[in-house]
Amino acid sequence: MAVKAATGLYGLLWHAAGSAENHIESRLSIVGLSLPKLAALDQLVAADDTLALGILAERLRCVKSNVTQLVDRLELDGLVSRAADPNDRRSRLAVITEAGRSLHARGMKIQQEAEQELFGVLTPDEAVQLTRILSKLDRRSRP
Repeated sequence: MAVKAATGLYGLLWHAAGSAENHIESRLSIVGLSLPKLAALDQLVAADDTLALGILAERLRCVKSNVTQLVDRLELDGLVSRAADPNDRRSRLAVITEAGRSLHARGMKIQQEAEQELFGVLTPDEAVQLTRILSKLDRRSRP
């Protein structure tokens, strides 16, 4: 069965989001990062380098099994290590490595440059308007 193409505002938003994601992903791939990897590293940096996997899953808005697989890939890349949680024997911590901090900084710079390439066509007023609209939609879609 064929999937019907999305139409209207949703279709436009979905297409624009996909195009933006593809653009940023292609830029990040040059240094071996993806948006999910960069998001996980960003959460670890924001949390002073360490988070329990369950909390990381909450902050990334995904299920713990997805975060486990993501941390597996980050660990293989040498960007994150795992440690026992001293406060909960059942929990594991994701700990960013020095290589992870360094690649995070490079990745954030690449993401900012890619965003400028994408959104640099907007006037400052349009950028403010778009931010307001997307923030409003994001708040509305949360439980």
